[in-house]
Amino acid sequence: MTYIEINITAPEDSHDALINKMSGMDAIGFIEQDGGLIAYFEPKQSPAEICDELGRFRPVLEASGLDASFSLSHTVLPEKDWNETWKKNFTPIDVGDNLTILPSWLQPKTDRIPIIIDPGMVFGTGHHETTRTCLSLIEKASKKSIKQRLLDIGTGTGILAIGAGKLGFKEVVAVDIDPLCVDAAARNVAANNLINVEIKEGGISIAAGTFDVIVANLLSEILTEIAPDLAVRLNHGGTAILSGMLIGQEDGVIQAMISAGLTFQEKVTDNNWVTLVMKLT
Repeated sequence: MTYIEINITAPEDSHDALINKMSGMDAIGFIEQDGGLIAYFEPKQSPAEICDELGRFRPVLEASGLDASFSLSHTVLPEKDWNETWKKNFTPIDVGDNLTILPSWLQPKTDRIPIIIDPGMVFGTGHHETTRTCLSLIEKASKKSIKQRLLDIGTGTGILAIGAGKLGFKEVVAVDIDPLCVDAAARNVAANNLINVEIKEGGISIAAGTFDVIVANLLSEILTEIAPDLAVRLNHGGTAILSGMLIGQEDGVIQAMISAGLTFQEKVTDNNWVTLVMKLT
């Protein structure tokens, strides 16, 4: 298979918003570098169609107060070259008090809890602000709440579910509608030798029972849409960790969650990204 490489020259303050946009366009991976981004797509669309859709994203950036003066170019890569590019650019990263994320081809060099991730063709390596914040909040919740069941909605590589499994949650259920994500997450769970994490293909509706913690790192419009389904799956006293919002998008998500019966607890901002903590009381 070949892959489409999109090279984006863009101001640094727009990088995260562009990554968020392209993840919603089914990008399979990103590399951030000085002066811009490199994104990878399967050839489901033509390079011109991808570039046209990104061009239409400029007004959204401007409305958020971000610099929309980016330029685009593209090329086509064979699978071998794509995989080698990933290995050269994926580096370990420490998260929270005790976690470290590292690829499967490197050995841990500290006594921190390792989360082994081989991203393959799926977005989610732990280098994005929303992923790091969610992991930190899962770690915080693991020190306070009953650690029985956690649900990860839109698991991607499984990084949040694996973190929860290693932080002591007895049962972790992770769901994703993308079969590529399900495959990557299952492989990553196996690489971490976890037996308390279950990966399922589908949306929130396939998650049976209720949970002490629910985490969802998704686009703001999806968070708003799933609010009622999320609320009925959260135990009383349970915590919802919600991320994937740009600054300015959180008010609609908060209102949707309040309407579904949750209460607002905390807002964490990292650069242009917002993560919310909600409770069901």
